[in-house]
Amino acid sequence: MSKIALQMDPITSIDIEADTTFALALEAFKRGHELFYYNPLNLSFHNGKITTKGQKIINLQKIKNKHVSLDKQKTIDLSSQDIILLRQDPPFDMSYITNTHMLENLHPNTFVVNNPTEVRNAPEKILVNKYKEFIPETLITRNIDEIIKFKNNFKEIIIKPLYGNGGKQIFHITENDPNLFSHLEMFFELSKEPIIIQQYLPEVRQGDTRIVLINGEIAGAINRIPPKGQARSNLHVGGKAEKKALTKKEQEICEELKPELQKRELILVGLDIIGNYLTEINVTSPTGIQEISKFNNINVSGLFWDKLEKII
Repeated sequence: MSKIALQMDPITSIDIEADTTFALALEAFKRGHELFYYNPLNLSFHNGKITTKGQKIINLQKIKNKHVSLDKQKTIDLSSQDIILLRQDPPFDMSYITNTHMLENLHPNTFVVNNPTEVRNAPEKILVNKYKEFIPETLITRNIDEIIKFKNNFKEIIIKPLYGNGGKQIFHITENDPNLFSHLEMFFELSKEPIIIQQYLPEVRQGDTRIVLINGEIAGAINRIPPKGQARSNLHVGGKAEKKALTKKEQEICEELKPELQKRELILVGLDIIGNYLTEINVTSPTGIQEISKFNNINVSGLFWDKLEKII
C-alpha cells in the first residue's frame, strides 16, 4: 500500500462521470492505497518543508452526491507521501508555476506525477512546437504586424491564449472576419503574454482526436466532435465523444514523442490531433480517460496504476 496525495480542484464538486482525477483516485482506492486530498491553495513552504492542509479520503465510490467521505482537516508534511498526483486544472499561471517550484523539492523521493519541473518546462502549446513536422502553421507573438501577415497568408486562423485550457477563449477568425482586432484587443488587455495563432484546420469538423499516453505508450483514444457551428471540440464546451481507431499517422506521432515524454517523466499525457496535425501536448491535467475506458471497454486508470506501481 502506498500513501498518495491528490493535489486537485475541490473534490466535492467534480463530475464523477467524466473527471479523470476521480477515476484515477477511485482505482487507487480500490487497490488499497491511502489517499489524502488537498487544494493547492493550502500548500506551504517553510524551513525546507512542503506542508499542506487537507483531508484523508475515508471512502470513494461512483455514486452521485455520495462519491467521497473525508476525514477531519489536518496538516501533513508532503514528504511523508509516496506519490503526489499533480492534477489541478490550468490556467497555467504564476500560481501554477509556483506550485511546481514547491513540488520539485519533493520529487523524486516523493514521486510527483507529472514531474513538476517538466510540467513547468513543457507548456502544452509550446512543447508541441518542438515537432514542427507534425504541427499546423503556428505563430506565437504579441506583434500585431506579424499576426496580420499570418492572417493574410492563411486566410482563416484560430487564435487562443497561450496558457488557457478547456476550450476557453478560442476564436475561429474567417477570411473577412471584422472581429480580429476586437479579439486581439481583448487578449492584450487581459494579459501581457503572447497569444498563439494557428492555421485553421477544416478537418476539425470531423473531430479532434484525444490520445492518452501512459509513460509514452498509447492507452487509448477518442474522437471529439465539435457542436454544430463551433470550431471547439472540447468536451467541457459541448463536444461529443465517439470511439476512435488510430490512423497510421497518429501512431507515428505517438511513437515519435515517446522518448521525449519518457525522458521528461511525463507519465500521463494527452495529445490533441486534428486531421494529420498535432495541435497540443497536454501535460498539466490531461483528461479523457473515462470516455476512452467506456468506448474501448478497458480500464485506463488500471493501466496507469499498473505502470506507476512498477516505476516507484
